[in-house]
Amino acid sequence: MAPIKTQWTRLIRFVAAETGLVHLGEPVDRHLDVGLAAYEKKTPIKAYEILGSALDPAAQVTKNVLTVKELLAPLTREEVKLVRCLGLNYADHAAEAKLAKPAAPVLFYKPATSVIGPLAPISLPKYAQPVDKHLSDYEVELVIVIGKAAKNVSEADALDYVLAYTGGNDVSFRTHQFATSQWGFSKSFDDSNPIGPCLVAATSIADPQKVQLRTVLNGQIMQNGTTANQIFTVRQTISYLSQSTTLLPGSIIMTGTPAGVGFVRQPPVVLKHGDDCRVWVGNGIGTCVNSVVEEGKGSIKAKL
Repeated sequence: MAPIKTQWTRLIRFVAAETGLVHLGEPVDRHLDVGLAAYEKKTPIKAYEILGSALDPAAQVTKNVLTVKELLAPLTREEVKLVRCLGLNYADHAAEAKLAKPAAPVLFYKPATSVIGPLAPISLPKYAQPVDKHLSDYEVELVIVIGKAAKNVSEADALDYVLAYTGGNDVSFRTHQFATSQWGFSKSFDDSNPIGPCLVAATSIADPQKVQLRTVLNGQIMQNGTTANQIFTVRQTISYLSQSTTLLPGSIIMTGTPAGVGFVRQPPVVLKHGDDCRVWVGNGIGTCVNSVVEEGKGSIKAKL
């Protein structure tokens, strides 16, 4: 099995100023944090137009340059279809939560309706209010994007099925989460799971166990970790989840979060109306900047 090769190194999805339509593109500036740049709006983001689907390795990078008017999630909900998530997959996070390391990956699922992009508001539903009681929480994560159907994959071949990596924020509502052994309900609320800001081709990240992750809440660093601390590596995760189960192209796997989450702090830190929550993932992936909105309290004016 050979690795998936794409023409692009970094892929963004956006509304172009020139056309008013949704396009795919490769940022002209190879070093630009597109999520942060889209939030700050200091300089225009330029991208070479990509023709084809984000999930098609044959998609062509053209010389046509477009300007980003609005940055979107790098994959549509229709492309994602299903979100698989690992819980308790970092040794330092297990330690801070005073929980034993799991003997096998702890899996839960999210629907695609939970997925939003960079700059979209994170919704805290009325069912999870008041937030200090329901403990709304952030979780920065490395996200795997599967590029070809994977079933009964070996650990040795696992990375050959990865199209790209991106970042994510597995927003969680701890009171609902710990009320049951099944975490799917508490982590599946609509419009609560940012991903992005871009896809980075798998061939550009030689070792997914050497990726830095960070959460900054209202200007304060809350999480600062590395995938080297994962209990189950990216290879192990893909292999395990593919046993007797087909992982379809476009499906994403959120691989867990490092130490520093809010509910274990004293006093607990919760996401609340008006918060500025930023999750950053290294190796060119960049920052998802999202405001936090409690349902029923109105919208938040963008902080520019």
